[in-house]
Amino acid sequence: MTDTTDLGPEDRKIVTLARSARARNGVPEGAAVRDETGRTYVAGTVALDSLKLSALRTAVAMAVASGATSLEAAAVVTEAGSASAEDLAAVRDLGGAGTPVLVAAPDGTVRETVQAG
Repeated sequence: MTDTTDLGPEDRKIVTLARSARARNGVPEGAAVRDETGRTYVAGTVALDSLKLSALRTAVAMAVASGATSLEAAAVVTEAGSASAEDLAAVRDLGGAGTPVLVAAPDGTVRETVQAG
């Protein structure tokens, strides 16, 4: 586990944004991604009758819809112990196999950092 103070400022920012999205919306997960220009996209879990998306896949979709062509990093705040294979695949599709994904607990403690690939 990693205290967020051990992260760089930009990585701390996306963990904080992901945590805020989760708390603000009362959803199981919050996520944030940072694109190649430094812009961030923040999302929570989408759970409609006709559409179900994890927070991380929603954040990646928001980045794509806004014109991002790559990702520098991603973060997800979740009760789960790790990011799902589908979430990692979405990050990999936009950012490449080496894109770091920070997986944090609801208190913001980073449990692990994995590569999307």
